Order: sequence, then C-alpha cells, then structure tokens
Amino acid sequence: MPRKKVSKRKTPIKKTAKKKSQKKVRKLTTKNKIEKPLILQTLRGMKDILPKDQFFWDQVRRTSQRLARDYGFSRIDTPIVEYANLYIKGVGKGTDIIEKEMYTFTTKGRDKVALRPELTVGNCRSYIQNGMHLLSKPVKLFSTGPVFRYDRPQKGRYREHHQVNFDAFGEQDPILDAQIIQIANRLIQSLGIKAVQIQVNSIGCSVCRKDYKDLLVNYLESKKNKLCKDCKRRIYTNPLRVLDCKEDKCSQVAAAAPQSVDHLCAECHTHFKTLLEYLDELDLPYMINPHLARGLDYYTKTVFEIWSEVESGKKLSLGGGGRYDNLIKLIGGKDTPAIGFGVGIERLVAEMKRVQAKPYQPPKPKVFLAQLGSLAKRKSLQLFSELEKNGILVAESFGRGNLRSQLKVANKLGVEITLILGQKETLDKTVIVKSMTTGAQETVSMDKLINVIKKRLKSDNVIIYRNA
Repeated sequence: MPRKKVSKRKTPIKKTAKKKSQKKVRKLTTKNKIEKPLILQTLRGMKDILPKDQFFWDQVRRTSQRLARDYGFSRIDTPIVEYANLYIKGVGKGTDIIEKEMYTFTTKGRDKVALRPELTVGNCRSYIQNGMHLLSKPVKLFSTGPVFRYDRPQKGRYREHHQVNFDAFGEQDPILDAQIIQIANRLIQSLGIKAVQIQVNSIGCSVCRKDYKDLLVNYLESKKNKLCKDCKRRIYTNPLRVLDCKEDKCSQVAAAAPQSVDHLCAECHTHFKTLLEYLDELDLPYMINPHLARGLDYYTKTVFEIWSEVESGKKLSLGGGGRYDNLIKLIGGKDTPAIGFGVGIERLVAEMKRVQAKPYQPPKPKVFLAQLGSLAKRKSLQLFSELEKNGILVAESFGRGNLRSQLKVANKLGVEITLILGQKETLDKTVIVKSMTTGAQETVSMDKLINVIKKRLKSDNVIIYRNA
C-alpha cells in the first residue's frame, strides 16, 4: 500500500512568529520604561499660593464679594476652557493676547479650544446663551478666577494669574461708567492701598474712531523707524496699542501723537464730558490720559486704569477696564451696551505687602480641646463636632498624646479655656474645664458643657478653627 503523505505541521512556524513578536513587544516595553525624571517644581509662570499668603488673598476675595453685594452684582462662574474662536472674535486678531499669549489646543473630539485669557468675553457668551437680555437692566455680574496667558512672566503677572471682574450690561448712560470706576477705586482703597490715581480716556466709537485711526496710522508711519519691533507691526493691526507701549522710544513717539479726545464725534464727546462731571461729583482722583488705550479690540468710548505709585516714582497698573458696547453684538447677541473692569489679584496682594496693608485676620479660637488616652481620643472627635455645631470656635491638636505638649499649643494660641478629656472623664461622661488665665479647674458633665462654655465666653463664635 502506498504511504499516505503526512502534512507538514505549522505549529513550529507559529511558535517562531510568536517568539519574534514577543521579542518586539519586550523591546518596545523596555523603550517605554525610559521615562523623563520627575521635576518637583511648578511650570514657568505658574505659582503656588501658600498658606501664609492666603490671608492677603482672603482679604481681596472678601472685600470684592462685599462690594459686589453692596452694589447689586450677582456672582457668575464660567468655564476655564471655551472654544478658541470665541476669544479670537471677541478679543481681536490683532491683539497680543490672540497673536502671542493664548493657550490653545485641540481636544480628542477635534474641537479647537483655549484656556480663557480673560473673563469678560466668557461672561458675554453666558449672557447671550442664557437669555440674560430678558432680565431688567442693567444686568450686573461679578466673577473671579484664574486666567491664562502664555506671555513672558513679569512682576505681578504670571502665566496663570487671577482676576476679579465686574461687568454691567444693557445701559449706555455715563452714570454707569462713573459707578464702575467708583467701585474699582473703592475696592483698591478698601484693601489699604491709598496712594492711587485714576487714568481715564475716551477712544471714541466705531464712527469717530475710524477717522482717528487713519490719522494715527499716518503719524506712526512717519515715525516708524523710532518704534520697537512689536509696535512697527501694531501700526497695521492695532495702532491704538502703540500709544501705551512701555518701551521708552515708543513712549516718546506717543507723546506727540494725535489724541483721541480731540477727534470724538458729538455723542462720544458728550458722553465723556458727562462722565468727567460725575467723577468730579464723586471727588475721585482722576487724570485724563490721552495715551491710554487698553490692549483689547472690544473697547469703545470710556477706558480707564487705576495706578499705584511705586518706588522711583514709577506707576503700576493694578487694573482697569472700560466700555465694550459692540462686543455682545460682535459675538452673536443683540446690540447691547456694556462696561466693566478687572483687577489682578497677584498685583493687588504684592502692592498690599509693599504698603504694609493689613491682611484678613480670621477669628481666633477661645477654646482648646485636649485629650488623653485611646478612649478619650475616640470620644474627642464627637465632642469637637458638638462644640462646632453649637457655634463655639475650637482649636485642637489631635495626635499629640502628651498633655503638656497640648497645653503648650493652647498657650501659644492664647485661648481662654482648655477642655481636658481623659480616660476617667470619658467613663464618667464629664470634662475638665480649665481657665488659662487663672489656672482654676472644674469638672462639668457633658450635658451641661455647652451652656457653661457659652456663659464663660459670653459670645457665640460660628467659624471653625483647626490647628494643623
């Protein structure tokens, strides 16, 4: 009988291919294991806000929130990330923010988005999207939060910095301009920064600004060789920005440039004149600055900044704003006049420190809770909670078993009363109440403790203080 042909086995080939693929995977895995070293520091232009600085930040937050409440502004928070074209359209293509400073990226869904470089445009988008034009006018919005600009970090301006914003929509009367300037001045002075000056100007509306821009461009072209590199480009993209360039040679050119206040239409002239009358009535320390333009395309008519005088007579801008009557319409809403301002929290805090202004002083605890032993330690958490629920401000040092070390903390905090909870007191459902001024002690039952403490303190504190 003829032999049957034996088919060749393919298993060895598969094993060989498998081994090769495994080797490739191992090589790739080995390559992937090579990681960059972990850098334990913030990115350039980013900064931690440490606990020691938070009292200054709290002062800014609390003061701005109080003013927002007193002047009728409602809080709004918008996303940090928005569609990039919102800012390109709203802020303006010729601005430094769009050309050089905006953080943009593409999401996995192929959306081109940006980290917000300022707060106003996002607030305008929210105003349109949420139908706020139906609300009674003016619609007043208050916002605060981080903004991002990929710019060269400088004093008081980081790549991530924080702003406080006040925006008012739906009113074109210059009395609102005066109130916005009044709030900005009041905010800064309330923080203890007294030596300030308001710089104010009018850059006109879309009607009269066109002729003024043509006049300004002609002048700047004749002085082009004396301008810095950025300003040579700005002549054709954002000529008003040349007027407040900080370069010395550009400042000299700007000093002799045509002034926008000399070329206002009748409506803008009346608006600016009326605003100055209101500022006089409020007795605010203002100065007309014909070179003030602000850096964003959306501004119309009134623009202003608040300057603080620093070393060597130099001026530091703490914040500013102005009218943006065309912005809502520009990004797709109804024709809506608006005005607002923003201040940089980092600059405010730095200036508060320079002039030695007082930061926020949180209420100090008057009661300290000490505990001894494992059973007392377990019960002390519940006791602390009961005291807090009854509005008694309490400090503690949980984790330290030694009574002497706990009393040291109590003395350092300057409390009036120390509560001592030990094993015996826990079993007896009592607490030792010790006066830190006289040293006198008494044992009080748990059910009477709250009333005894309140009677001794003769006040109801409602803010919790915890010792770290």
